[in-house]
Order: sequence, then C-alpha cells, then structure tokens
Amino acid sequence: MRIVITGATGNVGSALLRRLIAAGNHSLVGLARRLPEPGEYDEVTWHAADLTEDSSAEVLRNAFREADAVVHLAWAFQPSHDQEYLEAVGVGGTQRVLDAVKAAGVPHLVHMSSVGAYSPKRDNSPVDESWPTFGVLTSPYSQHKAAAERLLDTFEQAEPQTVVSRVRPGIIGQRSAGSALLRYGVPVLIPAAAIGLVPVVPLDRGLTFPMVHADDVADAIERIVLRKAPGAFNLAAEPPITTERIAEALDAKAVHLPVAIVRAAMSAGWHARLQQVDPGWLDLGFATPLLDTSRAARELDWSPSVDATDVLRETLTGMRDAASDRTAVLRPRTVLGQVQRLLRRGPISRRREP
Repeated sequence: MRIVITGATGNVGSALLRRLIAAGNHSLVGLARRLPEPGEYDEVTWHAADLTEDSSAEVLRNAFREADAVVHLAWAFQPSHDQEYLEAVGVGGTQRVLDAVKAAGVPHLVHMSSVGAYSPKRDNSPVDESWPTFGVLTSPYSQHKAAAERLLDTFEQAEPQTVVSRVRPGIIGQRSAGSALLRYGVPVLIPAAAIGLVPVVPLDRGLTFPMVHADDVADAIERIVLRKAPGAFNLAAEPPITTERIAEALDAKAVHLPVAIVRAAMSAGWHARLQQVDPGWLDLGFATPLLDTSRAARELDWSPSVDATDVLRETLTGMRDAASDRTAVLRPRTVLGQVQRLLRRGPISRRREP
C-alpha cells in the first residue's frame, strides 16, 4: 500500500514508521516541517511541509496523489504562549490536509484525535466513542482537538466516498520520547537526571487518566489502514494512571495537594515564564475520561501489549536518561543545548522550533 504520514517524525510517527518499515510491503511517504538527516529513514520518501503556510497546500496535494491512505499525525505542543500558532498547526493544518485529501481523491483518511477531544467526564466509568467531543473549555489543546473533530464531521458529510477514521488514544508514551518531553515540559536548567531524584509528588489524589504505548497506537493505526476501518477508536491500556502510580514510578511519596492550589502554582509559573506547560493541561488531566476500548478489540482485534504502568515507567525512565531518536522532534536534549537555544531564540514557550 502507498501510505502517506503527516507528522511522521514525531512520537507516534516514529513508532508508526518502525512498524510499517518492518512490514516491508508498503510504499511510505513522510511529511514533516524538519526532515530527517540523509541516511535516516531512507525507506521513506520525504516532503518538507509547514502546515501553517499556504505553500503547503501544493506539497500536500502532490504527496497525496495515488495514496491508498493518509495518516494525519501532525500537531504542535509548543510554544505554549503562542496559541494562535498552535491553532494554525492543529486546526488550520487539519483543514489543509482535508482539502488535499479531497483534491487528490484519497480513499481513506486516518486522523489522530485524542482523549483530549472528549468533553469532561462525570465519573471514572470508561466512556465509548459516542461520548461528546467538545473538549475541556480551559484547555487550548483540548479545544483545538475538538475543533479538528468538527472539521472531520463537515468533511464526512460533504465527501461520503472517503472513509474517515479517528484515533482517540490516551496519553501516549515511549522511551525515545524522553528528550522531547523534557523540552516540552521541564524548565531549561533542570538536568534530565533530576527526574529520578523527585522525593514527593504533590498532586490531588483525584487525578486519573488513561495511557498507552506508542507502539500499540502504531499497531492500531496499521490495523485501521489495512482494514479500511471507519469511525472512531479509543486506545488505552490498563490500569488507569493515578497520582499514587506516578509516585510509585518515581520511587517517591504521593502528597495530596488540592488541585486548586496546584493549578494556581502552575499558572503563576507559566505566566512568569518559569515553566512552559500551560495550566490547561492540568485541567485536562483531571477532566479527561477513562476509555472503553472494546470497539478496537472487537473490530480491529487490537489489545495493548504494554500495560499502562509499564508505559509510565518506560516514559519516565526515558526522560531521566534523556532518551532520543533519529529525528529533529525526538533529538537529544541537554541543559547546555537548551541554554544555547534560549539565548539565541528565546524560551521554548515562545519559539516555534522546540
């Protein structure tokens, strides 16, 4: 099959490339803003595309020609103080992909949505794919994911000949994303090794969210593509991640701190540019529902190979070791390198190349 992947160099994209390359029977096309170095992922035909730019429309159309499926993974998480840019990537970029899918006559689109697209939970009962997707109002990421879902709704009504699949995973982890997660979420002067030295985890004990390994998400996407399976699919592993499980994974002690206090401190640090994660992520963490994955099990014969606690431990170990991969998105992170970038281009929360 000819499979085109946007955002092919990121956390999920790298896992999907590993899986599809190993299969050995696909023609793979990757799109990314920053392409791999020569000699890396030579099995893939690459195109450079910035989905915030009008010029990407022609690149997308050309790359999508004769594709059996387009897997749309491209998204942005920083700079968190430039929400206009993040919306341009996630929502505007999705619209450009949909326009190119229509123009090229692609028969199947797989869109990477998220548990973040779902409306707030009522309790900790897992929800299926019929749960409303209007997002969490105070989370920009969630609102952008919900807006992308509305674009898909409109597209499906206008283009019924195109099969549309929506992947809604929990928080996705893997070891090789360690350096990227450090850049996205840890202040520049804090070394990776500090992740293993956390004595306490001061969080509200009510935190509960789903998690899944990037390789298991890649497995599900491959099954969706091969089966041309329409509709939405929840992806998550058991058990749910809680404050206690985070503390255990860090060999630390969980200390209950009401969410209002945590949010106030997080918001103050973000507004002061002391840390780069906006408080909407905390709101999302406490509002996001757990996921019923029975549809994926039933229609894709999918089940996670890694349980959620192991995903969490692997991801945190990857952060502690500053683990990386071969792409610009997953490149190694060092304090010296971060300081140099800070001095040259400003903090990650404002620059567009984290």
